[in-house]
Amino acid sequence: MSTTGLMDLSLDDRHGRAYWAVADCWNVVRRGLTHYRRQPVLIAWQLGFPIISVLLYGYVFGGAMKSPDGGSVRDFLMPGMFAMTMAFGFMNTAMAVVTDATKGVIDRFRSMPMAPSAVVTGRGVNDLIVACAELTILAATAFAMGWRADAGPMKTLAAFALLLLLRFCLIWVGILLGLLVPTPEAAGGLYAVAFPLTMISSVFVPPSTMPDWLGTIAAWNPISSTAAAARELFGNPVASDGSWIQEHSLLMAVVWPIVVTAVFAPLAVRRFQRLSR
Repeated sequence: MSTTGLMDLSLDDRHGRAYWAVADCWNVVRRGLTHYRRQPVLIAWQLGFPIISVLLYGYVFGGAMKSPDGGSVRDFLMPGMFAMTMAFGFMNTAMAVVTDATKGVIDRFRSMPMAPSAVVTGRGVNDLIVACAELTILAATAFAMGWRADAGPMKTLAAFALLLLLRFCLIWVGILLGLLVPTPEAAGGLYAVAFPLTMISSVFVPPSTMPDWLGTIAAWNPISSTAAAARELFGNPVASDGSWIQEHSLLMAVVWPIVVTAVFAPLAVRRFQRLSR
C-alpha cells in the first residue's frame, strides 16, 4: 500500500465516523448556502415572500380582522404569521431536494466517499439557518409595523425556539416529499396541500369563529399549537375557547414536532437509502 493510502487510513482512524459525518454535513451546508450567493433570486423568494405576506395581511387584510381582546390586531396576527412562514418552509425543502434528485446531484453525492447521512442532515441544517434568517427579518418587519413582544427576553427567545422547532420537524416532511415526487413541477403542486394546512388553523382567526367541525380541525392543527404558544410567550393576545388542546398549547407545541419528527424522519431516511435500489 502506498504512503498516501496509509496516511488516509490513519486519518480516518484518528477522526472516526462521527467527525467525517459532521465534516461532510458541513460541506453540504456550505454548498447550499453558496447557491444563495450565486443565485440572489433565491434570497428574494425565500426571504422576500414572508415580508410581502406580513405586509399584505398586516395592512391590507388587517382592518377586517379583530383581536380577541379588542386590542391591536397586529399583536395577534404576527405570531401566527411567524408560524405560517415556518410551516410553509417545508415546500422550499421539498423543492430543493427534488431539484437535486432530478439533476443527479444526490446520485453524485452517493457515489462519493462521504457519510451517507450528510446529504439529509446537511439539507436540514441549511434550512434551519435560512429559517433563522427568515425569523429575524420577519421580526424586524413586524417590529417596524408596531408589533411588540411584552413578556421579556427569555420568553421571547423561547417563542422563537418553538417556531424553529416547528420548522425542524417539517424539514423531514419536505425531504420525504422531495424524494417521492418525480419532478420540480410536481413538487409545485404540493402547494395545494400547504395552503389548507396553514389556513385551517389559528394563524389568522380563533378556531371558535369557525363552524364547530372545522374549528376542531383547526384547533388540533400543529401549527395552531405553535402559534398559540408563541402568542402566550410573546405576551400577545391568545384566543382560547377552553378546550384541552388550546389550554395546553405550550405542551403541544413541543409534543407535535416530536411526533412529526418521529414519524417522518425514519421514513425520509429509509426513502433516501432505497434510492439506489
